Amino acid sequence: MIPTVEWKEGRVWLLDQSRLPGHTELIECADVDAVASAIQELKVRGAPAIGVTAAMGVALGAQSVFETDVPAFERKILAICDQLAATRPTAVNLFWALTRMKAVVRENRACTVAEIQSRLVQEALAIQQQDIAMCKAMGQQGAVLIKDGQNVLTHCNAGALATAGYGTALGVIRAASEQGKQVHVFANETRPVLQGARLTAWELMEDGIPVTLITDSMAAVVMRQGKIDLCVVGADRIAANGDVANKIGTYGVAVLAKVHDVPFYVAAPSSTIDVSMPSGSAIPIEERPGHEVTTINGEACIAPKNVDVYNPAFDVTPAEYVTGIITEQGIVSPEQIATRLRARRTA
Repeated sequence: MIPTVEWKEGRVWLLDQSRLPGHTELIECADVDAVASAIQELKVRGAPAIGVTAAMGVALGAQSVFETDVPAFERKILAICDQLAATRPTAVNLFWALTRMKAVVRENRACTVAEIQSRLVQEALAIQQQDIAMCKAMGQQGAVLIKDGQNVLTHCNAGALATAGYGTALGVIRAASEQGKQVHVFANETRPVLQGARLTAWELMEDGIPVTLITDSMAAVVMRQGKIDLCVVGADRIAANGDVANKIGTYGVAVLAKVHDVPFYVAAPSSTIDVSMPSGSAIPIEERPGHEVTTINGEACIAPKNVDVYNPAFDVTPAEYVTGIITEQGIVSPEQIATRLRARRTA
């Protein structure tokens, strides 16, 4: 597939996801402002992809800082990090990646500015490669959950487009398909920005994986009809107690899965787990512009002019509705997620 985000010749290149599936267009970001705008405008989206893009944005911004004094250089980098951190509040991978980039500057204060600039590029590329590796490992871990001939329901897009490559929820499906299993996907359209319709359906068709697109309101009936064997979704942040923040509508899918006795799994790299958040109620939920609801792709108007709109971009699924969380380290219950991560960090 076309890479979601790339570092090429000192620039950040992004696949413009706001133009899919009709147009496959790469955009060049020559400065931090362009990177920040691309994140805010959903030209790049998906928690892991946002994290990688932000890291590259810091590396890009650092190239334009001409301070030779390291403390002054560091202050400029921290300002760049603050600018990128303000783009989207919910996805924790953004802050995780920025923390890593800040650490590069802090740990190399004895070096020259030119050396730190080079190491920032190296760190951004390392974050990109690590994300791909985590997604592939996660796919292998989760593929055991899918049996040959099963139907999987997913929500939003948690595929290669939402990561540096391969995907989280779709990575699990992709791995099962690569193992020779016949897998069929039901993709929720995911209103209001239609990531399921525009992106997931396109991505799966590109890979030759059978997919059926349904509206969000059809999820209940297809479960009742026995057409869904399990649900697999991604996540933008997972709290210490196993509560999961993901694209708006995920909570509804989880509730329906519980009622219909359908397993509900979340696939996310360990970088998505935020043990500083005791529960989902502490996770900041981004609210986006009303025109995303009142128009289709910012063009065709489908609601009365000036109608009031409430448009939270994410919701929180309580841990009690989550069957298991698939990470690159294995499949764990929501109750185990914090202790497993803490154990790994102290090992």
